[in-house]
Amino acid sequence: MTGKPIISIKGLEKLYILGEVEVRALRGVSVDIEEGSYVAIMGPSGSGKSTMLNVLGCLDRPTAGQYFLGDENVATMGDDELSDIRGRRLGFIFQSYNLIHQLTVVENIYVPLFYQGKDLKDYERHCERLANLVGLGERLDHRPKQLSGGQQQRVAIARSLVNDPLMILADEPTGNLDSKTGTEVLNLMDKLNEAGKTIVLVTHGPEVAERAHRVLHMKDGVIDREVINRKFEPRKQANSDWLSAIEESLGLKTP
Repeated sequence: MTGKPIISIKGLEKLYILGEVEVRALRGVSVDIEEGSYVAIMGPSGSGKSTMLNVLGCLDRPTAGQYFLGDENVATMGDDELSDIRGRRLGFIFQSYNLIHQLTVVENIYVPLFYQGKDLKDYERHCERLANLVGLGERLDHRPKQLSGGQQQRVAIARSLVNDPLMILADEPTGNLDSKTGTEVLNLMDKLNEAGKTIVLVTHGPEVAERAHRVLHMKDGVIDREVINRKFEPRKQANSDWLSAIEESLGLKTP
């Protein structure tokens, strides 16, 4: 490891009690993930990869072990603290998009800021820039039912960025998309990583995982092996205006 870890996990365990049955979903996982890197998690059903993503996303609390996100030990936090971390520091992209069907594109992008008590009128231009970034600048007032699956996932990507997250967590983001649209979505995620965003992605697809710097293969609740696709080179200086950087790289005008 040559960069600063944004995630540091040691001895992480997760035990579920299902009636009289105990399920050890995570069995002492230890891993560091560097700031600005792109990491894919793979494994068969029941390997622990979804549980791993839920813990990383502060959607679930580990049974034992340490989990530092930046400089915060989130493994010991209560529900309210975890909710605050999710709202301030994390962005989520789900296979099923998880959009609110009554809201427009701009309003869906704004949702994480709503839960932080921020007013849409103060952030509407920011949400519009993100919609333009993902190619939906002409559909700001459209609702999810008026969009294709690929367009809905683009809204979800924009929503994941609205709070300038420390890390983006993606769960099978191309799972419901055709190959052409899936490639377009993955190209956009590549651009986000190039601009300095840390990405952790769960996937079944080797062609998706190939885009990441590292691939963590999980089996029976542990990291069974790790594959390095290419060397990760930490940015020498953080990009304070990543949104403008991506807009410029895509040939979009920056106000």
